Amino acid sequence: MKTWSVLFVSLLIAVSCTAPGGGSEGITRRPAPKLPEWAFGPFFKENALNPILKPLKSSTFYCPVRKETVNWEAKDVFNPASVTRNDTVFLLYRAEDTVGKYAGTSRIGLAYSLDGLRFTRLPVPVLYPDEDSQKVYEWEGGCEDPRVVEREEGGYLMTYTAYDGKTARLMVASSPNLRTWTKHGPAFGGMHLNTWSKSGSIVCIRDGNRLLAKKINGKYWMYWGDTNLFIAHSDDLIRWTPVEEKGELLAVMKPRKGYFDSDLVEPGPPALQTQNGIVLLYNSRNSATEGDTTFQANTYAAGQVLFDVKDPTQIRDRGLDAFIWPEKYYEVGGQVNQVVFIEGLSFLGNRAFLYYGTADSKIAVAVWN
Repeated sequence: MKTWSVLFVSLLIAVSCTAPGGGSEGITRRPAPKLPEWAFGPFFKENALNPILKPLKSSTFYCPVRKETVNWEAKDVFNPASVTRNDTVFLLYRAEDTVGKYAGTSRIGLAYSLDGLRFTRLPVPVLYPDEDSQKVYEWEGGCEDPRVVEREEGGYLMTYTAYDGKTARLMVASSPNLRTWTKHGPAFGGMHLNTWSKSGSIVCIRDGNRLLAKKINGKYWMYWGDTNLFIAHSDDLIRWTPVEEKGELLAVMKPRKGYFDSDLVEPGPPALQTQNGIVLLYNSRNSATEGDTTFQANTYAAGQVLFDVKDPTQIRDRGLDAFIWPEKYYEVGGQVNQVVFIEGLSFLGNRAFLYYGTADSKIAVAVWN
């Protein structure tokens, strides 16, 4: 019986972590990933429920900049942050309409769930371009790709990307309740105000179901970037200083030739301090010429890296395999093909929920028991 139990578990992992055979979903079968001992997982996709959020053409919102009503989540919904507040999981997700210069301005919506799997949406976005001081950065590309952490003293801190049509800038907002947000403007100032910047993953600790921003060596730390991985520090979570070396941004992690992360690396959910170090789940793109030939060119898959908790700029270990990748039809085809893009990680009881965008079009979840 023991032998059969082991065999059954092995088959379950292989089936859950790989694509079905027959090429109909755009990839070939892959073996289960080999995770380092310090890594999170294994995560199993909730295939029976995924995708858990899809575009919704009936949602309307009066855009204060466009001065007209738009179907604000009609085109695509993707790239969600997540937060557990009391016994409820909240998703703050990117949604696009279908109008304007880019055929889709991005706004951030809010949905909630008692089981982490089935979500109810609020009818209007909670963060969006407005006639305010940040319009110059946010219009008309919009507000994109949030990550959210909780402050030890209470309230929430969001990093998000503003796109003005030329430059992406990492922005900061805060909220007491996840519904009403105060914009604080660009995370970086001075010479880096106009530096292309995205994807701010603030280092946290886990306190029950909460992810709390926590200082290391007297400062908060944040991984960011969508080419190499860069790092910044802050005294207050609002204004951030990128770390430099010899006048250049310090790249704390770079793409690797021959691997799934051969073209670019980009932070996923908030990084977590553990007894082994700082675990960062990150997104990556496969190079068309120097990548992992078992993945298609430009495939977005996710990996894990371990940084030193005493020196967040130093890598202690890095997983060799992607632990989640495109395999289902809604991950393989969409606004951008071959994309699994992780951004939200939440804990509820003894389960961890990993939320991700699929082909820049829908939202799905994977669970680690």
